[in-house]
Amino acid sequence: MSWKKFSGENINNNIIDEVAQAIERESALGNKLKVCIGTDSQVKGKQIDFATVIVFLREQRGGFMFIQQEKITQKMGIKERMLNEVQRSIETAYQLCPILELHDVDLEVHADINTNPNFKSNTALQEAMGYILSMGFVFKAKPEAFASSYCANKMVQ
Repeated sequence: MSWKKFSGENINNNIIDEVAQAIERESALGNKLKVCIGTDSQVKGKQIDFATVIVFLREQRGGFMFIQQEKITQKMGIKERMLNEVQRSIETAYQLCPILELHDVDLEVHADINTNPNFKSNTALQEAMGYILSMGFVFKAKPEAFASSYCANKMVQ
């Protein structure tokens, strides 16, 4: 699956190389970065659209993101779909860990799962939180999970 920039421009490099270049470019400009990774999905008939984002936050200077989108035809319940989103985010975070650690960039994994038990997505909260934390990542859920709830969400609408 390929990655692209928010502008729609395709990223032709390996995503690890592209992230390394972005970190080096931003560091040269004096920007301190934090990376947040999240995935959201939307069911459209028999198809599920997934979007995973790597959000680069510049301390007090805005941010930018890289996006990966995939459409699959598979029936999933809400819990399975939420955990599939988390899996996609963890896979991306795991790939990027060495380069982020090398450049001392903080990382958060965001899950589009509501902490309020009145929402359907809440059924996956405990498993998602355990999965992310057990992998050693910082975990954020709604309403603090902006990478998945806002950034990735805009890419699947």
